[in-house]
This record gives sequence, structure tokens and C-alpha cells, in this order.
Amino acid sequence: MQKSSEQKEATFTVDKVSPIILYGVADRHLKMIERYFSVQLIARGNELKIRGDAAPVETVENLLSELTFMANRNNQLSQEDVETLIHVVKAERPDDFGAADGQLQGRSGELDEVILFTRDGYIKPRTAGQKRLIEAIKANDLVVVIGPAGTGKTFLAVAFAVAALKEKRVRKIILARPAVEAGESLGFLPGDYRDKIDPYLRPLYDSLESMLPRDLLKKYTEQGIIEVIPLAYMRGRTLDNAFVILDEAQNATPSQMKMFLTRLGANSCAVVNGDITQIDLPSREGSGLTEIQAVLRNIDGISFIRFNKGDVVRHRLVRDIIQAYDKFHGQDDPAQETAAESDQ
Repeated sequence: MQKSSEQKEATFTVDKVSPIILYGVADRHLKMIERYFSVQLIARGNELKIRGDAAPVETVENLLSELTFMANRNNQLSQEDVETLIHVVKAERPDDFGAADGQLQGRSGELDEVILFTRDGYIKPRTAGQKRLIEAIKANDLVVVIGPAGTGKTFLAVAFAVAALKEKRVRKIILARPAVEAGESLGFLPGDYRDKIDPYLRPLYDSLESMLPRDLLKKYTEQGIIEVIPLAYMRGRTLDNAFVILDEAQNATPSQMKMFLTRLGANSCAVVNGDITQIDLPSREGSGLTEIQAVLRNIDGISFIRFNKGDVVRHRLVRDIIQAYDKFHGQDDPAQETAAESDQ
């Protein structure tokens, strides 16, 4: 049921993208929008007339702006892209529009798994292990996830943190990484200390930049709402109302790991992730990620998730490379060969 019968007409000018991409083949995208929002769209070149009740017309204008941005960025726009954004709009303003038809409802189960909607589409778990990770984060204040490269450990945790920030479940995001050298010395890198540290933190920034507009990310970092810092910078802090992520945790020493875990304050949660087959610490030092599997195993509110090579979602060669190295060194890790599991 619509709240208002006031009629409105608006003109949307298509720029920065070819109208055929926005409209779809044979105006397929426009027809989908008309059906879901009960508006009339009249296309004349790069101008679209939008006619209908006031609330849907205003919403369709915003929807077209979002679709234009996505089409310009990707140089394409699929039917699934359009349908996904329609779902987002209807979910945000359910009182203004009627229920979606069968086609949209048929995808509701798939979209229920979405962690975060971005301008490029949406982020959702893609493997059984990834789904277990998300369920564990929802149910526990501390989740430790161990698995090989390319399984999406960091990306999914950052996506969940950004979603929690957008939904105001937390007030800040803290992303930390040990600044441990992997075959290269910090002293040989150019620049001041911040320049030397930046390469260690760059993967975290890459994840954030794929999920937030650049200007918004800059604003959040300047205001301290999002912090990307070396692990050592967390000493002495108490983190309230925060989503905290420790990345590459296999390179944290036992004392650093204890320091990190004891930073958690009220209404905070943490994800610790790493790959115990890629420890870059000097041989004389143990890994805090290895130790906490025994120390914290039986504490309520802490969940351990283990990924295996079947959870790799990067290039198909990554899985084969991991398997080849394991075979060459004869070091298959039973914990990573088994199906992803959660130990409460």
C-alpha cells in the first residue's frame, strides 16, 4: 500500500554511461523498475521521464543514480545488479511500496546471506567454510579463523565490520597487523617510519576501499572511526564499542597476542585470522596464533573456525599452488585438510 497518491513527474538525465547500458537490451532494466515500483519510464535518448506517485518517483531517481554509478564503474550492468539494488531500496523503505513479486521473492534466501551491499554489488559467503565463519561472528565475541591464503578470511571479516559500523552496532573499526618482515628488512625500505609501515597495512586498506566510497573512507580515518594500525600501537588501549580485527595473526608473538586479546572493552568483538603455514617470525619465537588454540579452546564465547583448500576463492591456481607446496614439503596440515569446522 502506498502512503500517498500525489502524482509527480521527474526527468533523469543519463550521463557518464551509455543509455543502452543503463536501460538494458530492449529496455529490459527499465521494464523491471517499472514493474517493481509501479512507475512509468519514458526514454528519449539520454533523458528519462519518471511518472507515478511521489514516493516511488523520488526513490527511482535515487536508484537510477546508483545504477549509473555502478554501470560507469564496471562498464556494464547486469539484470542481477539491477535486481539487487531494487531489493536494497525496497528493504530500506518497506512502508512505501508493495511486496516484491515472485521473481524478487524467489531470491530472498540468497540475499539473506548478504553481508554488505556495495556500489559494485554485494558481498556474501561463497563456500561452506565462509558461511560458518559468518555464523560464528554473529554468535560469538571472539572468533579465531585459521586457513590458507585466498580463503577470504580478511575480506569477509572487514565486510562484516563495515556492515556493523553502518548499522551502528559498533562505533569504530580497528584493523591491526603485526609489522613482521618476510624476507625484506624495514631498514632497507625508503621513506620515514610511516612509509615503511604502510606496505604491511596496504592489504587492509585495499579491502576497505572496495567497500566504502573513497571520500567516506577518508572521513572515517581522519575522525578515527576507522583505524588501520600496526599491532604494537594497540598496547595500553581499551577498545569499547568496536569491531577489532587482527590480520596475519600467525606473526604475532604469544605476548603480543595476549596484549591484543585483552584490549577488548564493552560491546566489542574481535576476529583473529591467520595462516599457520606462513609464519615469518624468527625461529626462536613461537606464534601466538598457534598457542591460543590450546589456551582458549574451552572458553565460552570464543569460536575457532578452520578453512581448508576447498575454501580458496582467489584464482583457481592458488588452490593448486597451496596443494603443490604441501605435497612437496610433506606438511599437509590435518586441521586444514578437514572440512571447515567450528569449535565453540
